[in-house]
Amino acid sequence: MEALQQQEAHKRITKTNLLKRVVFIALGAALVATGLEIFLVPNQIIDGGIVGISIILSHLTHWKLGLFLIVLNIPFFFFGYKQIGKTFALSTLFGVTIMSIGTAVLHPVPVLTDDPLLAAVFGGIILGVGVGMVIRYGGSLDGTEVMAILFNTKTPFSVGEVVMFFNIFILGSAGFVFGWDRAMYSLIAYYIAFKVIDITLDGFDQSKSVWIISDEHTRIGEALLARLGRGVTYLNGEGAYSRDEKKVIFTVITRLEEAKLKNIVDDIDPTAFLAVGNIHDVKGGRFKKKNIH
Repeated sequence: MEALQQQEAHKRITKTNLLKRVVFIALGAALVATGLEIFLVPNQIIDGGIVGISIILSHLTHWKLGLFLIVLNIPFFFFGYKQIGKTFALSTLFGVTIMSIGTAVLHPVPVLTDDPLLAAVFGGIILGVGVGMVIRYGGSLDGTEVMAILFNTKTPFSVGEVVMFFNIFILGSAGFVFGWDRAMYSLIAYYIAFKVIDITLDGFDQSKSVWIISDEHTRIGEALLARLGRGVTYLNGEGAYSRDEKKVIFTVITRLEEAKLKNIVDDIDPTAFLAVGNIHDVKGGRFKKKNIH
């Protein structure tokens, strides 16, 4: 009984977190609508996924873009509910609804630029920030990823491969509808949005995990504490070939501290094994920087 109560408690979302999710998903969806209606759509530049299909169909039929955004995403709400969960499906429904309403409200607003390159760059940036915010707070504005997850369970292709194939097909279709120059501008906008999504999700001050194997582990650990102000953890390891016991130093730094860390390790032990990897999220522990000297 107690275990069930704890499980239910974990499922609940606090009012503060719920409010934050609603606000940021709405803001992200509004930004996407702005990028579409103020920059991309008036210049006949499309995005990938369901959004891209909706732009093409809206152009061919002269129906409202928001109508296609809602209708084409409906099947994926149900797939998302089954594959990922109720919260994701509801967050996605809310985000797509805000995006659709936003495109209708912004449609009469005059375009800011007629230059397709400027439209692709700034539209891609705004789109990427908006989509990144929605994903970061548990939603989605496009059913492509959900469809890719479904295909991944039934075909040998990965999720990334399915998304890439689908978007190449959509961006290629833009060449027949809007012209091949617009298809190339669409590819620029898509690439920029893709990169900006990563920045929005990871942040500019991206954290990095560091593993160091050295016989001078004590000196290196103390130097990292003193000169970087970062806490370190010593892990016990064993060489698979030599069977020698090793101490592995683990720490987390920002990317701005990477060069200094490498210099510290190189000064103490130039032969040390050093591996650095990107981390999307850091929470808890003692990641907060200490005073250095």
